[in-house]
Amino acid sequence: MDNLIAQGKAEPMIVVMTNGNVAQKAAPGESPKGLYKPSMQLPHTMDGKFEETFSDVITFVENSYRVKANKAGRAIAGLSMGGYHSLHISRYYPNTFDYVGLFSAAIMPDAAMKSKVYQNFDETLKAQKDNGYKLYWIGIGKTDFLYQNNTDYRAKLDSMGMKYTYVETEGGHVWTNWRIYLSEFVPLLFK
Repeated sequence: MDNLIAQGKAEPMIVVMTNGNVAQKAAPGESPKGLYKPSMQLPHTMDGKFEETFSDVITFVENSYRVKANKAGRAIAGLSMGGYHSLHISRYYPNTFDYVGLFSAAIMPDAAMKSKVYQNFDETLKAQKDNGYKLYWIGIGKTDFLYQNNTDYRAKLDSMGMKYTYVETEGGHVWTNWRIYLSEFVPLLFK
């Protein structure tokens, strides 16, 4: 981010990085009770609680920093589970973000998860489309284990007439791709 801004390729911005593992109190493998073996998904990781309360993050940032407190001044993006959260937060708050970036995103919630965030998926996605946005950006690697999920999601967007930018790279669910996606997405923000 610093390099993109210093090179004049990105607008100066405040970046907020939340911990989407809402039940996790420390870094993976650590807790107040000691060390443990990290697992793929902790309780409450993708159950709607994080998305439902995300407005608290926006309120905190807007009360703590001098920011443009409007849709045109907000972007949301994430990789993997963070892409999942970004998709559902931007859909659940459909008139909040002008810029959405999904990097190797998990897409659909587990059918066993019951949350108001995951209800009316198509209706809230349509509301997001109807409210307008400047950029909806999707990146995925050809061998990513989430490739088919992203393909199916793009078909849904196509059927709704929801415009997006799509970038497909070599490789899978890896940091190399996410660095590429970030470096391509960020220069498009706040223009």
